Amino acid sequence: MAQLPPLENAPINLIGLRKEAQLDLVEALDSMRGRKLLVLDPKLSGPLTLIVQISLLKEHGVENLSHLSGDPIQSDCTNVIYIVRPHLTLMKLIAAQIQHDKRNQQERQYSLYFMPRRSTACEKVLEAEGVHGGITFGEYRMFPIPFDDDVLSLEHELVLKELQVDGDPTSLWDLALTINNLQSRFGLIPNVKGKGDAAKKVFSIMKKMQEEQALTTPEGQPEIDTLILLDRQVDLVTPMCSQLTYEGLVDEFLNINNGCVELDPAILGGDKKVKVPLNSSDKLYRDLRDLNFGVVGGILREKAASMKQDYTDVKTTNQEFSDLKKFVKKMHALPEMTRHIDISQYLTTFTRKRSFMSRLIMEQTLVEGQEYDICYEYIEEMINKQEPLISVLRLLVILSVTNNGLQKKHFDYFRFVELLQSYGWENLFFINDLERAGLLRKQESKSNWLTLKRGLRLVVSDTDDSNPKDISYAFSGYAPLSIRLVQHALHASGWRGIEDMMKLLPGATFEERQVKNRAKFKREKEKKSSVDGRRALVLVVFIGGVTFAEISALRFLSSQESMKHDVIVLTTKLCNGTSFLQSLQTNPLGG
Repeated sequence: MAQLPPLENAPINLIGLRKEAQLDLVEALDSMRGRKLLVLDPKLSGPLTLIVQISLLKEHGVENLSHLSGDPIQSDCTNVIYIVRPHLTLMKLIAAQIQHDKRNQQERQYSLYFMPRRSTACEKVLEAEGVHGGITFGEYRMFPIPFDDDVLSLEHELVLKELQVDGDPTSLWDLALTINNLQSRFGLIPNVKGKGDAAKKVFSIMKKMQEEQALTTPEGQPEIDTLILLDRQVDLVTPMCSQLTYEGLVDEFLNINNGCVELDPAILGGDKKVKVPLNSSDKLYRDLRDLNFGVVGGILREKAASMKQDYTDVKTTNQEFSDLKKFVKKMHALPEMTRHIDISQYLTTFTRKRSFMSRLIMEQTLVEGQEYDICYEYIEEMINKQEPLISVLRLLVILSVTNNGLQKKHFDYFRFVELLQSYGWENLFFINDLERAGLLRKQESKSNWLTLKRGLRLVVSDTDDSNPKDISYAFSGYAPLSIRLVQHALHASGWRGIEDMMKLLPGATFEERQVKNRAKFKREKEKKSSVDGRRALVLVVFIGGVTFAEISALRFLSSQESMKHDVIVLTTKLCNGTSFLQSLQTNPLGG
């Protein structure tokens, strides 16, 4: 199990949020007496490690833990608890396991907990399979999962596919429920801003739930001052770009999964794979993660040199006990130091390749909205070299979005000739889904990208990665559109100051206030501001996923002297360009 994030420095009580999820799980486990088998949806087992440790499961009778699959149950436990997402395919697997037990006259008790809520459609499948009557049903709301002091996630990777391809809004209801649950704990958020159709729908659902369920919130000043809802469809360029922060590059090349990264023996010089938690419990990682990778090596060298000098001083001088104590504390950080040096060296083997630099130049060319012919030639060369399909598609998506689609001749050529003939016709449905999701399309009108680029200052030529002054450091010159919108939203003039730009972006734009009692709220706010100098807290919600580099850019914004806000992120999924596109290929089990 991964080391749980400490959450001690979170701006709101995330430890209490996690404890509530733990208690709800314990209640579900204790609903069955005796030894039990816990069968998990494969996509929930990873997030669960950020909520509980194995020891807690064992304390409450879990003798065996397995992933739901097409195989029969392999346990002699007579109590079985399923915790799964409400997917029809998963119901078929559960029914098959129960039917196998019946055929073999294996008597068991079954409980099925839907995460986050029960589904009538799923129960109908179980009825049709003849197993519904033998199951006790419940709900388990594990989300949102605290990944760190300022990051919460639903880890729902299929939002893009469900919304844009399947037309299924269920994920928006789950997100609205999550935000309302946060409001019931931390207070009604007075200021709400949103961009995008999905953002508008989430807020509408939130208000409907509040009316129907009579949302109760704590008295007094709300702990969260502003809610910003961002639909990923508003900015499809940023997740396709290569992340250039340390954490972003670790995710690009090593795949951060549920707050951990699995390192091969070759990276650490050991003899087996090692799973390493990546959160603020590792103080060195906390210091490095948001930096542009170009400066990380120098910082590690400085820290190593300092440690070496301290060691020399200890050997050659009679130091005071207080100095020795400081040195010993530094030595405790040695394993983390060694680990990050190894990781950095491994990442450097990729970042120093000519192909990596060429790709960055091409991405920069695309976001600048120039020389599209060169970009078409570069992508065609990638295909001829049989580079991974997802790598090709990431560039094609940037090209398509910044140019408001691919010209007809290029669209037909790449779609039918290059992609499908080179990578196989089995990708036809995948390519179709990319089109339906708005990631690839045929050009029908002139692009607004150049206007947006200038109006929002999306390309910054004088970026200083070692001493950044702008969020563009996270992508070495490209300021992520999503974070630029947040930056303007928190400015004194808000989005009214960039109204022309907002109209050029897809989807609705809205700003509203939520107030239980206007007079009372006004008095409390005036009283609070006179005695409490704390910075206002902003909850930024990404509907469809957010990258680590975007989170780093938000942290950078929050750290600026001119910024009077702390920021906490809630997302449907932590992702990168590769996992974002792969979500359109993912089956419910997801391997």
